[in-house]
This record gives sequence, C-alpha cells and structure tokens, in this order.
Amino acid sequence: MSVLELIGRDRPLFDEDVAAHEAELSAKVADGRFLVIGAAGSIGQAVVREIFKRGPRALHVVDISENNMVELVRDLRSTLGYIEGDFRTFAIDCGSVEFAALMRWSGGYDYVLNLSALKHVRSEKDPFTLMRMVDVNILNTIASIAQAEAGGAYKYFCVSTDKAANPVNMMGASKRIMEMFLMQASLVLPISTARFANVAFSDGSLLHSFNQRFAKRQPFAAPNDVRRYFVTPQESGELCLMSCLLGENRDIFFPKLSERLHLITFAEIAERYLRAQGYETYPCADEGEARACVDERLARKQWPCCFFPSDTTGEKDFEEFYTDRETLDMDRFERVGVIKSAPAFDAAKLEDFLERIAALKDRGLWGRDELVDLFHDLLPDFGHKDTGRYLDDKM
Repeated sequence: MSVLELIGRDRPLFDEDVAAHEAELSAKVADGRFLVIGAAGSIGQAVVREIFKRGPRALHVVDISENNMVELVRDLRSTLGYIEGDFRTFAIDCGSVEFAALMRWSGGYDYVLNLSALKHVRSEKDPFTLMRMVDVNILNTIASIAQAEAGGAYKYFCVSTDKAANPVNMMGASKRIMEMFLMQASLVLPISTARFANVAFSDGSLLHSFNQRFAKRQPFAAPNDVRRYFVTPQESGELCLMSCLLGENRDIFFPKLSERLHLITFAEIAERYLRAQGYETYPCADEGEARACVDERLARKQWPCCFFPSDTTGEKDFEEFYTDRETLDMDRFERVGVIKSAPAFDAAKLEDFLERIAALKDRGLWGRDELVDLFHDLLPDFGHKDTGRYLDDKM
C-alpha cells in the first residue's frame, strides 16, 4: 500500500501547480547555485531531490547527520543518477565555525534553503533541549540569513510549520518567533517560507515508528482522538521549492484544504498499515498487556495495539495553517494558498529576546519556566498547553 493510500488519498496535492509552473521552476534551478541546510532530514532530502532532478549549476548540501547524508547520496545515485552541476555534501553544523568558513569559501549561493529544525513537541520537556531548540530554530536562522545576504543570495527560504499558527507548544512558538525574525530580515534580503502539516513517515514521526515497531515485532501505540493533516515527503519538497522560487518577499505558502487534504487519526493509519501487512489490530487495555502478548497474538496474525486519548503537553486539538489576522491570496495557485505578510515586527522586543537568551547562556544554567516566560513575553497570545505529561512517558 502506498503512502498516499495509507493517509487516505488517491492523488498528489500539488501536481497541477507543479505542472503549470514547471518551465519556470526548471529554468531557475538550471541557472542557480543552491545551498540546502538540514538536507538529510526527511523534508531536506525531498527538497534536494526536487532540485537535483532539475539539474542545478551547483547544489551543496549541509547536515550534521553523517549517516543520513550518506543515505541521501546513495538514494540519489540509485534513482536519479548524476548531474553535470557541482554537487557536494558537507557533514557540518550550520551554527559552526566550519559552516561560516564554507560560506566564505563558496563564493555565495543564489538560493539558500534552511530545512534544519528541532521539530518534536517532546523536545520541550527539559530546559537544555529547549535552549537547543532556540539555537536551531531561531539563532541559527538569524546567522545563516546574514551569511546568505553577505554572499549575495537572491533568496532565502526557511521552513516553518502549521504549529506556528496560534501555537500551543514551545516548538510551534519557536517557529512563530522565527517568522518574526524572518520578517525583520526581509527588509534586506527577499525571504519566503512555508507552513504545512505532518510529513507522512518522516524520520522520528509516529508513522515512521510504525515501520520500526513492525520490523522489531513490537506493539503499536497511537492516540485515537488526534486528527491531523498529512502530506507526503515529495509534496513537502514541492511546496518548499515553489515557495523558494515562486514566492514573493515575505510570502508564506501552505496547502489549501480540499477533498485531497483531509483529517485522519493516527489510529486509523495504524489499522490500514497493519491490514496491508496481513494483520488485524488487537486492542490492548494498557502497555503491559501489549508487551506481554506479542508472541501469542502475532502467531494469530493479530498485532497488539494501544490506542488512547491524547493527554500530553503541547498537543493541539486541531490544525490550522493561518490565523484570522493574516491576509490570504487564494487565487494564485490551484492547490496552494499564500499568506501575504507585511513586515510586521517589534525590533525592540526582538532585540530584548536575544539579549535575555544570551544572558541565560552566560549565566550557565537556566530553568524551563524562564524560557516559557520569555516566549510568553514575546508572544502575549501564546496559548501554551502544559499538562505535565510528555510523549517520552508513553510507549
């Protein structure tokens, strides 16, 4: 069963828009020098594929995961083969002195696409991972924008998330704050971004865990009351590339809701997944029962599953791509909506945020509540949902 079938769809989201703009996309790629940051993540790999297959003059990719980078290259060589342009990989951190040296050595890029992010809601459990989230999602973005501008880039793209619209968790709030810094930087360098939903079977996602649990003959666990929108990895790559190459300064692209994009629960996908593998789901009362009955139930072609109501910190009751305070262009594309953003930001508050983050780091120790309060000060409407329970406390 294909990924599309598992998430309840029979057609890709953006095929009409990609086809309608293919000539422009291909021409810009063929004439461009590209840098992709966070290139070995699921979305990053999808973006790299979209660029690679259109034959860029140069495509340099950066990621801290050496192993995932190796797999990215193997995957490209095994499917698309080779390009005449300059294709190189660099296993370095985009916040490092090595990355700064790369930017100076490269002579600059026409397009810089930043796909790096700490994306998990579970990352907000401790203050140390939270500070790294600030580093990756906000501070590294600010630094790489400055480096792109210094190198003469035409455009900077940075991926956002649907969770940045009326955020209820620190991850979404960090991306909303990132968007504010993007608006500030857009005064000196054209910038665009994209918000979209869950990428089906992306690394570390719950759906990706289904592959891991099945391979290891372990129980499935999933919430049965959380309904989410899903896009495929290829669709995530297409949306990011369209935003980068077709978006105007400060545009935020998002998938339009339609008959092709609808809500589905994780439990429903688990049932479809197991059915496609020849198993029925076997609902268990708790984790202990699920772990204990694996061998017995698998022998009967039944897979132990724990489906439960969600009660963890940061889980939004519903998904949205924009707020009622944002201006939309719903006519330019068939399946893509565009948020037309004014360069609205409070420079003094953004500077205060950076100074307070620096002060916490200089102190050498900080509390989770201090970071939460700092986010609240910058985002007065931040509806942080903290239940005291976290995903790491569940199977």
